[in-house]
Amino acid sequence: MSLCRICGGTVTEFVEFGRQPISDAFLVPGRTDGEYFYHLAAGLCQSCTMVQLLAEVPREMMFHEDYPYRTSESASMAKHFELVAKRFLETELAGPDPFVVEIGSNDGVMLKTISDAGVRHLGVDPSAGAARAAERAGVRARVDFFEKTSAAAIRQADGPAKVIFSANTFSHIPYIGSVLEGVGELLADDGVFVFEERYLADIVASKAFDQIYDEHYYLFCVRSVRNLVERYGFELVDVEHLAVHGGAARYTVARPGARRPNAAVAEFLDREASLGLADLATFTQFAANAKVIRDDLMTLLRDLRAKGKTIVGYGATAKSATAINYCGITTELVPYVCDSTPDKQGKLMPGSHIPVRPPAAFSAPYPDYALLFAWNHAEEVMAKEKEFQESGGKWILYVPDVHVV
Repeated sequence: MSLCRICGGTVTEFVEFGRQPISDAFLVPGRTDGEYFYHLAAGLCQSCTMVQLLAEVPREMMFHEDYPYRTSESASMAKHFELVAKRFLETELAGPDPFVVEIGSNDGVMLKTISDAGVRHLGVDPSAGAARAAERAGVRARVDFFEKTSAAAIRQADGPAKVIFSANTFSHIPYIGSVLEGVGELLADDGVFVFEERYLADIVASKAFDQIYDEHYYLFCVRSVRNLVERYGFELVDVEHLAVHGGAARYTVARPGARRPNAAVAEFLDREASLGLADLATFTQFAANAKVIRDDLMTLLRDLRAKGKTIVGYGATAKSATAINYCGITTELVPYVCDSTPDKQGKLMPGSHIPVRPPAAFSAPYPDYALLFAWNHAEEVMAKEKEFQESGGKWILYVPDVHVV
């Protein structure tokens, strides 16, 4: 047991994945000494119901100049954020001289549409490399962690923000209270804080155990988010379910009384109660499901290799670190992983040290099987690699269970 980072309540562990590396710390061959490891486990707060990790990796070790992930490299996510931006432009940003700030703006894929429309904006991201990519796209960026002090500096320079947006970033921050204090400092009285995060109900239903890794410090549901924001003087006024990332939710937060809460909030809360998202037994079963998937996947990989079949990995995702290291996948089973991110190519996967190769290696020649770590982009990936299946290749997926396509 440990204490909740939100409310100080008791957090009870329900799953542990053992010794894990930093998920996006890809290694240079021959320079693997000193690799950082931590114990990955998650628990449920018995008071505020927030699911959270039990160990914190220092933020500077995860989010730094060389942070390799680039949102724009996924066509489906680039389209998603273009639509998000257009929606803001038609609604919240339709007034005179609005200002929008994005927390964790990465390469500026959302803010580019905002910038092209001539709207004042600022992306805040601790990765200098990502910020430079955003600036090349015409997006104004600040290399910094978003918290109360940086928010105050932004307000002094640019005034209050009508919209503060964050996608797949807010839940990454253990000291989340300081982020909400920053939102309180920067947000206009009639403004909204909108954030998108992977949705706990979908993670549980799909048995997606690999969504638990160092960057995902919290796993949000509506109940826990409502409890969180109320502690910092905000009100949850709307929730929408999203199809991205295997299931996500978009939360809209405002100052109390500034907006009338949408009926969707109560509907989500009722649904979560029926799903048992505040019950430890739900998560104990989730942990048991993860063990079954691990055992089934390893049995399949070993059987295929024993039959002389070739297998490669596809997608050097952050979540693949949990899957690979928890399952114990080695180069004997999967000799390399293909990925389209240039900063990952030629390096080694964290922990397992499986080589990462460019997409061209996938067809030189095609393997018999491809283990799809980027399963949340399965439709996009399979459409892109249709020749693989046409040549007789098969995909191995492990969410919601181990199966071959």
